[in-house]
Amino acid sequence: MSLLRLDSLEVFAAIIRCGGFRAAAKERRVSSSALSQTMTTLEEALGIRLLNRTTRSVAPTEAGARLLARLAPALDDIRQALEDLDQLRDTPSGLIRINAPAPAVDHVLCPLVFDFMRRYRDVKVEIVSDAALIDIVEQGFDAGVRFGQQLAQDMIATPLGPPLRYAIVCSPAYRDGRGMPLTPHDLMGHDCIRRRFPGGALASWDFEKDGETLAIAPDARLTLGSAHQEVQAALAGQGIAHVFETYAQPYLDDGRLIELMPDWSPRLPSWYLYYPNRRHPSAAMRAFLDHVRAET
Repeated sequence: MSLLRLDSLEVFAAIIRCGGFRAAAKERRVSSSALSQTMTTLEEALGIRLLNRTTRSVAPTEAGARLLARLAPALDDIRQALEDLDQLRDTPSGLIRINAPAPAVDHVLCPLVFDFMRRYRDVKVEIVSDAALIDIVEQGFDAGVRFGQQLAQDMIATPLGPPLRYAIVCSPAYRDGRGMPLTPHDLMGHDCIRRRFPGGALASWDFEKDGETLAIAPDARLTLGSAHQEVQAALAGQGIAHVFETYAQPYLDDGRLIELMPDWSPRLPSWYLYYPNRRHPSAAMRAFLDHVRAET
């Protein structure tokens, strides 16, 4: 077996973790062709194929899967050893990667991160906006943000911001032209603005009053992909939107939107920042956790 370079093994693991050459190349900031050449050299040195490649997908061979199972813990140990060197620095440095849904990014995470980065000039932060439930360790993130009931049991979590609340909103012009629904059932006769998640599912509208819970799928002439777009549509008089209150609050305050059925709006628990408990966080991540706890 020819002499191996450790970084070629890391490239192999990254390709599997990212699901292909293009995503791995983007993460590592190199070209796909460079990673392909690295894999070719690695397979030739080992004398065995590690990846099955097609034009649409990349998957490990049986040999590749066996190698990855042994390799992943070793690479984690190496990363941890390098991160431990950060503890010797007077000033935390390095990259923090966080995966979080867009509402948490917009209203809680970004303000915290911006203030944190002003204090720690040597720390870099990457935030990926994503509502899908993922394995943050497998995807290379230091932390994630989700609701408490969505967290895996092997995670350490800390509350991030206050409890959440949905608001049903429309413009005064829409109310004057179409009337005001008084109960969730009345929405079935109105133009509602719905949201479709990236995975294809439509968001349901949940309500709660006096212990009664209700979920409906209202008719919609307009379907959009983000709360920002829904608020803009409501401002334009296109119908009734169902969004987190924080998105609508500035327009409720200045009268450009009005809230409907506020007594039916359920409250949700706060977001949680979570990270794996099987290893010590880096100095940069520890500093960020301290910042979150101090500010929330």
